[in-house]
Amino acid sequence: MRARTLWITVLVCVGLAGCGNTVGKQALYGGGAGVLGAAVLQGSIVGGVVVGAAGNVLYCQHKPGGCR
Repeated sequence: MRARTLWITVLVCVGLAGCGNTVGKQALYGGGAGVLGAAVLQGSIVGGVVVGAAGNVLYCQHKPGGCR
């Protein structure tokens, strides 16, 4: 179980690292990664979407050097 959780966490982080060219795409990519992570971990789907989208937009907008 511990290894499975680790791999899921790594995959979700890789998904969140993918920035789009626009804020909408960044939110979409982050929300997608969040919903996948929540589904696999049996968490709140809505919470996963919100946290994933917000996290990816914040990361992509404030990353030094930008994602674009």
